[in-house]
Amino acid sequence: MDAARIAGLTRWVMEAGLNGMMEPEILHGFCNRLVEAGLPVSRVNMIIDTLHPVYEGRAFRWRKNQADIEPVVEYGRTHEGEAAENWRRSTYYHLFHTGDDMLRRRIGPEHPADFVVLDELRGEGQTDYLALAHRFAAEGSIGEMDCVYSSWTTDVAAGFSEDQVSLLRDLALPLALAVKCASLARITETLVTTYLGRDAGRRVLSGRIARGVTDRIQAILWFSDLRGFTHVTEAAEPEQIIPFLNDYAEAIVSSIHDAGGDVLKLIGDGILAIFTAEDPAQACRCALDAERRMRARIGTLNKERASNNLPVTNAYLALHIGEVFYGNIGSQDRLDFTVVGPAVNEVSRIAALCRSVERDVLTSSAFFSTASESDRAALLSVGRYALRGVVRPQELFTLDLGSMDNDRT
Repeated sequence: MDAARIAGLTRWVMEAGLNGMMEPEILHGFCNRLVEAGLPVSRVNMIIDTLHPVYEGRAFRWRKNQADIEPVVEYGRTHEGEAAENWRRSTYYHLFHTGDDMLRRRIGPEHPADFVVLDELRGEGQTDYLALAHRFAAEGSIGEMDCVYSSWTTDVAAGFSEDQVSLLRDLALPLALAVKCASLARITETLVTTYLGRDAGRRVLSGRIARGVTDRIQAILWFSDLRGFTHVTEAAEPEQIIPFLNDYAEAIVSSIHDAGGDVLKLIGDGILAIFTAEDPAQACRCALDAERRMRARIGTLNKERASNNLPVTNAYLALHIGEVFYGNIGSQDRLDFTVVGPAVNEVSRIAALCRSVERDVLTSSAFFSTASESDRAALLSVGRYALRGVVRPQELFTLDLGSMDNDRT
């Protein structure tokens, strides 16, 4: 591989990282160019840890003449169980434990297989194996994302030459930098959408981060909380509280997202979300769809938890529509991307009335008036009520659930 090709490949991979190319595309483009330049690479894997609520990291894979392979594998926590055992038996763990940056093994009947992967590679006809570790300095690490590991194999009889090993070590460095760049962009998106919400996260990433920058929008407001949460926290074992909250938050948040809504805040056991659409009646329908999904998921969850002798509950829900300010609000060094306005106060007051009115769902008269005729047919008036801090009493409505038990347990 001549100097011009090496320089061209290095330039390509660095530009790929700067241009925002995703990790699988970077790896595939890099490896295909290696092969075109005459380097006999046949199988490449790369892994990098990440910051994600579920996954510990991601693995990227390339195979010569094998386009149908899954290019990305997201792996879970490797601290216990079978995943931990697999990690401890890997070449990457050996590099991690020893602090070395390279491990090379020839593959074949005349060579000892001191790692499980070598037997697998021998069965595939591979002859030489190279594992590399590119570590980050402390200032360049985020959580457990402190290294890019990669492995390279060939199936030519003679294996890699010493010059080819040296070249792979040199070229893997800009590749690791490009993959880290792409992974950091993905982590940023994951963090802002996880902690701010999907729509708010997209707005922040698009540059709407200045303090006081808000939009005036018309939105359906959702405010829910859990029935008897205080009692549950007093009666349940302390270690049960967080799993309890997580179980019910998963049921509620996933229902909101599946119906097209955006969750803005988790306030203890309470959830504030919005639904928007060009047609406000359609936004009402989405909110009611989310309520139906939530009710079904909580019903399933309660059966599972009850079978395990765990505390169960249900959700109170208020729905309202109004004009709100949506954007960055707070101090110079601590901002929140949320909604504010009288309508937000009203929906929280309506939610608080669910207990005294003994209804799981209450909607405002404004929501009722905005909903389509078919959706209004499913809503029944429960009378006029005074809302704390609101001048005029207003008529509230609930869902007509027929003979369905209001407790929904």
